[in-house]
Amino acid sequence: MKRFADILKRAEKNAGGAAALKARLPSPETPNTLRKLGDDRYLSTMSLRVFAAGLRHSMVRDKWPVFEEVFQGFVPKRVGSFPDESLEALMKDARIIRHWGKISATRTNAIAMTEIAAEHGSFAGWLADWPVDDITGLWAVLQKRFSQLGGASGPMFLRWVGKDTFMLSPDVVRALNELGVAKSEFKGVKDRKIAQDAFNAWKAESSQPLCQISMTLAVYAGVQ
Repeated sequence: MKRFADILKRAEKNAGGAAALKARLPSPETPNTLRKLGDDRYLSTMSLRVFAAGLRHSMVRDKWPVFEEVFQGFVPKRVGSFPDESLEALMKDARIIRHWGKISATRTNAIAMTEIAAEHGSFAGWLADWPVDDITGLWAVLQKRFSQLGGASGPMFLRWVGKDTFMLSPDVVRALNELGVAKSEFKGVKDRKIAQDAFNAWKAESSQPLCQISMTLAVYAGVQ
């Protein structure tokens, strides 16, 4: 496995220089900032990710004020108590995306979020305290306890709220294959643990957050 310093050199070259690469790097929020965000904002962002999956994100974002209205501010306990009749009524509301699986997932996820808040004081605190050296473990919990957060959706939700995470985009997977981490698509639990170990090693070497290492790998592999 290559040193991150060598990976960085090629990524900077591909990006057109160190400054150009740096401008592309995301920055995670601090645990303290994540802890202060209301659980309603987490449910809103989670729902945005669910509804945006497979669609043009800008179109979904443009509609989001209406989603905030019909889901009553995405307060988890409130949405979790929606009766079936309320969800069925939303299927007739032309202002939103009328997809039964995604509408019902919003209630399912509100219930799951409320349960985690009861267990840990708040969903925000639980998420903030999750160790980033086991971020794939968090992906697995999101997939198991929530609806429609499998695949890339769980990591994308974390990226959107600012929780430090890497992404297994096609370019990142290509980089991991080329760098000898493993010849894999990194879809299974075992292979994702292998990817996590590689990211942890590069994080220890570089002191960069996972999200920045992830983007560096994408640029490393994305331009030849």
